[in-house]
Amino acid sequence: MRLPSMSQPFLLAPIAECAPGPPGAQVRLAVLGARGVGKSAMIVRFLTKRFIGDYEPNTGNLYSRLVHLEGDRVAVQIQDTPGCIQVQEDCVQVLDSLSRCVKWAEGFLLVYSITDYSSYQSVRPLYQYVRKVHPDARTPIIIVGNKADLLHARQVQAKEGLQLANELGSLFLEISTSDDSQGVCDVFQYLCKEVSKLQHAGSTDRRRSSIIPRPKSPNMQDLKRRFKQALSSKVK
Repeated sequence: MRLPSMSQPFLLAPIAECAPGPPGAQVRLAVLGARGVGKSAMIVRFLTKRFIGDYEPNTGNLYSRLVHLEGDRVAVQIQDTPGCIQVQEDCVQVLDSLSRCVKWAEGFLLVYSITDYSSYQSVRPLYQYVRKVHPDARTPIIIVGNKADLLHARQVQAKEGLQLANELGSLFLEISTSDDSQGVCDVFQYLCKEVSKLQHAGSTDRRRSSIIPRPKSPNMQDLKRRFKQALSSKVK
């Protein structure tokens, strides 16, 4: 499945921190993937529109911004994650900090580089790990093939990314963080919208479950019959 195109503006304004708010007012995202796939560059590109090519290996930065999404103010928190993911025999091993991040987040970007086939191979077990923590199939996960501008160094074909996404039941998008600011914005915007919809659905489900069913009204015909029987017994 490919990511739908976005047409609505997505406005950004920095905030010091994200204060707790009602459902739908706060969105928690995590960007996961192997080392060197461009996770930090994607986040900074989305938040500032600037592209920075070189980063020190990160230890897991948390970014907070206030955004306007379809007329509503939404506090977005994005967890950057270190590329400390090891895949052995189709199993993913992650740090405890990364495990806590997966539990904390509500929506996920799984990023690989089209120039690094091993990073692509880490996506499936990483997806399975996220689904193990979040078994609800509605939890949004988007697979992103980054560095699409480096066609001369491509190791992963677009059809491979699309096939993997179809097998996992996820959305897929190839982007170039360095060349396509709008593509980066689209993928984060879509993920925010999907998390927000899931929050509203969960809030509706909780309200429904909290409603106490009304007792059934007594059958009037039965009451009349029992009343006549009581009168008859008194007369006798």
